[in-house]
Amino acid sequence: MSKVDTQVQPRKQGLTRRQKRAVSRGIQYAIFVAALVALGVTADWDGLQNQFAQTDLAKELFPDIITLALRNTVLYTLSGFAFGLALGMVIALMRLSPVGPYRWLAGLYIEIFRGLPALLIFIFVGVAVPLAFPGTEIPGGTYGKVALALGLVAAAYMAETIRAGIQAVPKGQMEAARSLGFSHARAMVSIIIPQAFRIVIPPLTNELVLLFKDSSLVLFLGVTLEERELAKFGRDLASESANSTPILVAGLCYLLVTVPLGFVVRRLEAKAGEATK
Repeated sequence: MSKVDTQVQPRKQGLTRRQKRAVSRGIQYAIFVAALVALGVTADWDGLQNQFAQTDLAKELFPDIITLALRNTVLYTLSGFAFGLALGMVIALMRLSPVGPYRWLAGLYIEIFRGLPALLIFIFVGVAVPLAFPGTEIPGGTYGKVALALGLVAAAYMAETIRAGIQAVPKGQMEAARSLGFSHARAMVSIIIPQAFRIVIPPLTNELVLLFKDSSLVLFLGVTLEERELAKFGRDLASESANSTPILVAGLCYLLVTVPLGFVVRRLEAKAGEATK
């Protein structure tokens, strides 16, 4: 009886999971490079340079764009942030109050001012407030109006952030404080709120970045030449020169502040994540 030799064919193996990931990354990189090449070939770089990168015109913006426009933008932002933080703290405590009307008012405020565009709030402060209260002046002039408008918007978001931070503090902290003879108010001020602020510093810093950009809405309040912020400063000079270089330079000035703040936010979030591990 003859034996038939059968040859066992080797089993074909597909790509491993690691190899599939490598192929997928390679395809994505190839698409990205192809998109960059297509952009570089099709874009009119000479036209962009003539319209956005006139170095002589950019030099003429200094030092006013720093000493005037950027300074005003920072002042508007800080004043709005300070007012929003103070009002947001009050709204957050009202939101946590056992008194029903306080909670309802705080909730109504948050829903209204989070739902309305910031532009409408600026128009309200610039037009409706003088009509509603004839003869009254908001302290601080334009700076006071901007602080009020930005603060009203920011407070709605900060209130919810602070409320979440307070509720994130372990309840045992309040119980321990009360057992040591602290009143509820003193325990909140001395124990709970400081811990809550350590928790909410990253999102509050992120809110500062958003306010820095929202300060560009100050133009709807009607400002003088000395009160212009970055966006209006760049827009006015772009109109005068019929060139968009001032707008580009103003945008770069925004990035001088927002990029470092963004880095700070990421570092704070990373530290907060390490602390909770």
